[in-house]
This record gives sequence, C-alpha cells and structure tokens, in this order.
Amino acid sequence: MAKTEKTTSSAAVSTESVRDRILNTARELFYRHGVQAVGVDTVVAQSGVAKTSLYRWFPSKDALIVAVLEKEAEERWAGWDYTAAKSGTEPRDRLRAQLAGIVRYVTGPKYRGCPFMNVTAEFANPEHPARAVAREMMEELRRRVRSLVDPLGVRNAEELTEQLVMLIDGAFSSAQVFGKDGPHRLLVAAADALVDSQLTKR
Repeated sequence: MAKTEKTTSSAAVSTESVRDRILNTARELFYRHGVQAVGVDTVVAQSGVAKTSLYRWFPSKDALIVAVLEKEAEERWAGWDYTAAKSGTEPRDRLRAQLAGIVRYVTGPKYRGCPFMNVTAEFANPEHPARAVAREMMEELRRRVRSLVDPLGVRNAEELTEQLVMLIDGAFSSAQVFGKDGPHRLLVAAADALVDSQLTKR
C-alpha cells in the first residue's frame, strides 16, 4: 500500500510540473511577443512537452490565454496582500504603500506593459474570454482601492476611487511608453493631492 501511495504522489507531482511548465512558458512568450503572435506550436517547442500534453490541460489556445491571465492575477493580488500586511494600520499609509508598490512594479527591468491592458488591446471582441478576465481584474482593482479609500473619511469615496483607478491605469500605460522616468513616478504625490482635495473643507 505504501508503495502505491508513493507512486501516485510522484505521478501527481510530475503531472503538475508539466502543467506549470506549459503555463510558465506561455506566460513568458505571450508577455514578450504578444498573445496573437505566439502559436501553440511555439509554446510546445519552448516548453519541451508534447502537444497532446498541452491540450490535455488546455483544450484550446483561448483556455491557455485565460489560464495565463488568471495566474497573472493571482500573483498580482498576492503581491498586493503582501504589501497590505507590511503597511501598518494608518489608512493614508496603507494607500501610499500600495501605490508605491505599483510604481516599483512598473519601473522594473522586465516590465513591458500591464498584461491585462495588453491582451485587451489585442482582442477587439468584447466577449473574448481573455477580455472577461481583464474586466474582472479591473473590477477587483476598484474593489480593493475602494477598501483603502473608505477609511480615509473623504467627502466622496466613489469619486476618489474612480480617480485613483484612473491614475493607476495611467501609471501602467505611461511606464510602458516613457520608461522609468515617466510621469508614473508621481503616482503617490498625485494621489495625495486628490485625497487632500477631498479632505479640505470648502
């Protein structure tokens, strides 16, 4: 019995590593070259797995694209949660910490645009499953920013949330165009100005 369990466990690990290899290879290629420029055959060749293995885990290229984006989202929010855990309890500090984390991300040496914005630009059809993942990502960003805004006690939390989301989107875009010295480096200061304008008595 012990031998059977060990064999089963090893097979599970091996199977999982194949899926991860495909996913990680596709993720790197899609981000570097664009989703539509990379075919399934390229992913197969670069990952070193059989095409049948790829289709066993991902029945279509669209399914692979969605899985890549879901992995991106998982890591993005894990980073957000890590920052939240280290940022203390003051509401203003918690907001600044997340925005500073975004600036670090977009100024990193491997950054070449937000993966979700990139894929939205590649697919014109609003019903494409990749765009659905991108929309959900943006809705989750709104929810998370709103959770940072509510404790600030501003006059219009909904308006400030939308303004901050727009600033964040601008940071993702400008970093791709201007590089590390673009206007995105002012994200925290711009957000501070917006918060101050909502806290100042009229």
